[in-house]
Amino acid sequence: MATAFPNISGEVFALTAATLARGHAAAAASPRRRIILPLHRGQDAPVQRMLNFLQPGTYIQPHLHPLPGASETLQMLSGRIGFVIFDTDGRVSETHVLEGVSHGLIDIEPHVWHGFVVLQPDSAVLEIKRGPYDPAHDKVFANWAPAEGDPGTDAYLETLAALF
Repeated sequence: MATAFPNISGEVFALTAATLARGHAAAAASPRRRIILPLHRGQDAPVQRMLNFLQPGTYIQPHLHPLPGASETLQMLSGRIGFVIFDTDGRVSETHVLEGVSHGLIDIEPHVWHGFVVLQPDSAVLEIKRGPYDPAHDKVFANWAPAEGDPGTDAYLETLAALF
């Protein structure tokens, strides 16, 4: 099961309707209901830029980015998501609906527990965060939330969606 398209190549990337359609279709066909298109040309890039294509039903386990300077910016390109900020015990402290370009930007600092739920089909976000990507140190997953694929993820996802 592919979780991402190959990194793009070349000096210029321009987002087109065809790229959006290809990403939305791949996310819909994926058992995870999401897929990433890396815009950075290599995994060692100091700034990670990616398009995250999302369908309702995907589960993003709440997490934080522990490294210094590991801020994260999300900009909506299409669709609608509900972004959730948690306290250290897993209680919801903030919610934000991101949709469209004018109401679709959020930027968080490191050590902020967060996750989101997809509220509309064919949602896509531009995600920007510090690199290089190292899966062993990029995220700390919340032990108070089910892991992706565990029993209980559907019920937890429904609880988060009910916030919106």
